[in-house]
Amino acid sequence: MKDDDKVLDNLLQELKRGSLVLTVLLNSAEPCYGYSMVNNLSEAGIDIEQNTLYPLLRRLEKQGLLESSWDTTESRPRKYYTISSEGKKIRDSLCKQWKKTNSVIEKMMTEDEK
Repeated sequence: MKDDDKVLDNLLQELKRGSLVLTVLLNSAEPCYGYSMVNNLSEAGIDIEQNTLYPLLRRLEKQGLLESSWDTTESRPRKYYTISSEGKKIRDSLCKQWKKTNSVIEKMMTEDEK
């Protein structure tokens, strides 16, 4: 891999990592377990590894942004995550900031094209 490709790859990883919290909060309105969230995010165009998602889910739960419950009715118990009321407040604030930042970046990109 060329040096330029490495730099771009690293920057894309940073950009992706910075948006994962918001995407997880946006995708936890309905209860879902980790593997289903990986699939949901993948279908939406966001690839995330399980070894990245599970620690993030635990951290968001510890911060009070997600709530969890176990479903033991199936042969394999699953831990389901749902956004908490505090998580909804944070999600909404993050969305507002995302839109503001995106608007500024779009404006800068348009000006750069001139």
